[in-house]
Amino acid sequence: MIYTVTFNPSLDYIVDVDNFQTGMVNRASREFLFLGGKGINVSIVLHNLGTDCTNLGFVAGFTGKEITRQLSELQIKQQFITLPEGASRINVKLRSAKESEINGLGPAISQYALDEFFQILDTLTSEDIVVLAGSIPSSLPDTIYLDIMKRLAPRKVSVVVDATRRLLYNVLALNPFLIKPNHYELAELFHTEAVTDPAVIISNCKKLQEAGARNVLISMAGEGAILVTEHGEIFQTAAPKGTVVNSVGAGDSMVAGFLHGYLETGDYQTAFYQGVSCGSASAFSERLATREEMEQLYEQLLSGSHH
Repeated sequence: MIYTVTFNPSLDYIVDVDNFQTGMVNRASREFLFLGGKGINVSIVLHNLGTDCTNLGFVAGFTGKEITRQLSELQIKQQFITLPEGASRINVKLRSAKESEINGLGPAISQYALDEFFQILDTLTSEDIVVLAGSIPSSLPDTIYLDIMKRLAPRKVSVVVDATRRLLYNVLALNPFLIKPNHYELAELFHTEAVTDPAVIISNCKKLQEAGARNVLISMAGEGAILVTEHGEIFQTAAPKGTVVNSVGAGDSMVAGFLHGYLETGDYQTAFYQGVSCGSASAFSERLATREEMEQLYEQLLSGSHH
């Protein structure tokens, strides 16, 4: 089973306002309410592709109830811990001439609730995969991903980490199965300017492997992606052709596509191409990728495939 962890899930209120003016009453021309949180995005795309998964994390208040209700409606498994106080966050994305975002805070997670979460982790086995994705609330220590991986290590659970800076760097020594920084996050780790030069990226991926990562997948938005596998294989591809509508969730979709492809075939090249196809399919749509959209782009990549 794949378990996705979202510490700070949200409802994302996306509102289009023509010609937004500060200090004035503005009227929305369109609005959407989506589930938010990187782990939740991964699980929705896995579900769309037909791969079983369970959501873990914390919810609170009326917004938390709505998050769990929507997941139930999608028939996606969940084992969220309900916090007694506060409310899961609402993130507002305002789209006008410029795009602005306001991200909510989210509820505080107590040690008691965290212990309850760790008890769920203690039931996992080497057959399971845990996806740790996204930022963490300020009530948690920035070693939390490391703590989780230490807890899972004796049972040889495979872990995927999609996080930035210290959250990511802290866990490398514990041999995550897959890490997926984008090329900006990769540059941040090495304190350099972001580049899309494959030679530089591959060299940095190998350094992350020396630090302990097994497979390193780098997304470069419109420039495509690169995978360096634990067997030393290198796969790279340009991005599929299409118009970017909404880049939110594209990286999460890439992780989901990769895992789906890998679990179905055991082949890293298939996993890589399905990951890229899935990420692009989400970027080309208002919603997250469907299986049909992924398969169309996958065929496109294979027909033009090059190493």
